[in-house]
Amino acid sequence: MKGLKRAFDLVAAVLLLLVTSPVLLLCMLAVRASSPGPVIFSQTRVGRDGVLFRCHKLRTMYQGTPSLPSHEAPANAVTAVGRTLRKFKLDELPQFWNVLRGEMSLVGPRPCLPTQTELIERRRQLGVLAARPGITGMAQIRGIDMSNPRLLAETDAAYLRRASFWLDLRILFGTLYRN
Repeated sequence: MKGLKRAFDLVAAVLLLLVTSPVLLLCMLAVRASSPGPVIFSQTRVGRDGVLFRCHKLRTMYQGTPSLPSHEAPANAVTAVGRTLRKFKLDELPQFWNVLRGEMSLVGPRPCLPTQTELIERRRQLGVLAARPGITGMAQIRGIDMSNPRLLAETDAAYLRRASFWLDLRILFGTLYRN
């Protein structure tokens, strides 16, 4: 499963980067025009085996916003362009680069911040940290965010117990078609 998953991730990430590059370019221009600061936002996240890595996103918040989990960030910190990017998940497009680098997978547990210690510890107990984090996952299509660390870690563990190529495809399509 691991070899097939990694091969699929690589092929899909290259194809998706190529296909979405015009959209990514337009999004980057919109971010640049709407507010000062860098277009790409890189944040330290917890990866496979607890190793820290820099996760890339299009910047959706005003420069200077504290580095907090999305559910804890003030609503007025998100730019108008950022709201649109988040709504359509376009802010995640730069994470295809993380997939190519082997830091992330297309599907897996969402990487958390190193400050989310309760979630990290619960994931460690359930063996979730052994997995490569994903751009999307079972918790995302079920509407479970990081504000409920116990439920999130248990959902991540349930995904890992059932993980298969077909489940990953269902999660990818569920992410695209989720309102």
